[in-house]
Amino acid sequence: MITGSCHCGAVQWRFASEPDAATACNCTSCRRYGALWIYGWQDEDVFVSGPTTAYLRGHMVLGFHFCPTCGCMAYWRSVDTGPDGRRRIAVNVRLAEPDAVAEIPIQKFDGLHSFDDLPRDGRRVTDLWF
Repeated sequence: MITGSCHCGAVQWRFASEPDAATACNCTSCRRYGALWIYGWQDEDVFVSGPTTAYLRGHMVLGFHFCPTCGCMAYWRSVDTGPDGRRRIAVNVRLAEPDAVAEIPIQKFDGLHSFDDLPRDGRRVTDLWF
């Protein structure tokens, strides 16, 4: 179980699965937010609480949710559910305690050009804290 919260503590998330990687994306939104994402399904293995303000991105495909008080980017969530009724969500592991996520491998994703995963280089979250 991994937990995270915004700086003021109003927005919290809980990740109840074991992430295989944290994604570092270079798309026009993610590179500005500086987030590292771990993915799951809302109310199955990812649980969020607290007030957020959402910025809808990608022709309203994704909503980026941040705390209206302290401004921390907490998670993104699909605007619509899939055919199976599930909603994709990703939480920002930079809001977790460093020791809880330090060993998660980094998966680079080229969201700017090719929309492909890039080869892993062995780095982990701990390598990107500084």
